[in-house]
Amino acid sequence: MDCTAMTRRVAMASGLALIAAWTAGCAVRAVPARAAAVSTTDTVAVLPLHNATEAAFADRRAHAILVALLQQRGLKVLSYPLRGPDNPLEATQPPSLQESLQWARREGARWAMSGTVTEWRYKSGVDGEPAVGITLSLTDVRSGEVVWSATGARTGWGYEALAAVGQSQIEDLLRGLQVQSVPAAERR
Repeated sequence: MDCTAMTRRVAMASGLALIAAWTAGCAVRAVPARAAAVSTTDTVAVLPLHNATEAAFADRRAHAILVALLQQRGLKVLSYPLRGPDNPLEATQPPSLQESLQWARREGARWAMSGTVTEWRYKSGVDGEPAVGITLSLTDVRSGEVVWSATGARTGWGYEALAAVGQSQIEDLLRGLQVQSVPAAERR
């Protein structure tokens, strides 16, 4: 191997290592070491998320993504009926967690997913990178006990859509949920 080819390979490997180290700092997450197991025969109620951001309707955006991702994983999902005006200046007080859990019990859900949107915005500056932060909790509807929770934050590149970064972060957090398929013969 000549010196030029060797130099190129070293430069390429160094560049890839630098990129990997730099992008590792763009996402942070904390999930429990033990995954929660949810059966495809159980119903998961997605409760209203708390919006702790300055972005109007960030909770509704994250809620819609969360519902779709849970359904894609094969779960039966009930979505809490989100009502209220489209004008954020006329926003009504969201239901409390206890009221939402009572709704989930009445609807026959086994699990309830709740959480908080802590960041949902484009950062200011030249690049305007999308930034998302979210926490999720899974509650046993029968006992009211939180059996799983995860939190994470992520930024994207200036050309990425905020919803795409949000979806990626929620998908990453949901990896901590183990979905167990039940064979059709056992469902009867």
